[in-house]
Amino acid sequence: MIELAELIEELRRELTAARTAAQGEDLYFEVGPVELEAAVVVERSATAGGKIRFWVVETGADGRMADSVTHRVKLTLDPRTRSGGGRAPWVGDDEAEGER
Repeated sequence: MIELAELIEELRRELTAARTAAQGEDLYFEVGPVELEAAVVVERSATAGGKIRFWVVETGADGRMADSVTHRVKLTLDPRTRSGGGRAPWVGDDEAEGER
């Protein structure tokens, strides 16, 4: 299991890697909304002021998850870049950014 925050961070790394790998390519894409659906287990720690965590689970997870209730969560993320002035990023040629 991984925390939902880790899943989103990995998605950010993958999108960044795709942009880096595509530099200099003639064909490029604008990154639109990203839909992410996951099965999660919600856990609250027993300590005072306990933190709530969302753990992403694999489909068909067994063992520890047998006594837990899973929930389906759907997130829609709309990627933006600080360097692009808050616009949607491109995956492809850097010169394409000037064409918008």
